[in-house]
Amino acid sequence: MAVLTQFDSQLWQWCDMSYAQNKALCLELQNSCQVNVNLLLLAQYLDITQDVTGPQRYSTDQWQTLMSAVGEWDNKFLMPYRKLRKLAKPSLNEQEYQQMLDVELMMERKAQRTILFKIKELTPNGKTTNLVSYLSLFGLSDRDANEIGLIAP
Repeated sequence: MAVLTQFDSQLWQWCDMSYAQNKALCLELQNSCQVNVNLLLLAQYLDITQDVTGPQRYSTDQWQTLMSAVGEWDNKFLMPYRKLRKLAKPSLNEQEYQQMLDVELMMERKAQRTILFKIKELTPNGKTTNLVSYLSLFGLSDRDANEIGLIAP
């Protein structure tokens, strides 16, 4: 469990940096394609890192499994909260709105932990990059995925 906790912390920090550099693109993919930003950033991370066994590539079916693992949390809690935050924005001062963003971030971290627990159960068997495999679930082609232009931190 200590290894997972260390990976969780490292991944969260990396994703936070990547999100900061790719915020507009992440939000565009989230809003237009319903892409899960946690999974998008995980795919990017896995594509640019490897462990001692080599690249960790997951198949489209495995990415679907990860989406399903976090889907219930997202549908029941995260998305309704996000909608509430957006609706409340005009009625809140800056500090109140920031507090809502902080709660949403906490919810995103919970979702990421769920993903990490599930990915630990999977043995990578993908033939292409994680980004291509994941984005294909949203009807994006290999070319689209390769042209996304995520900037690595």
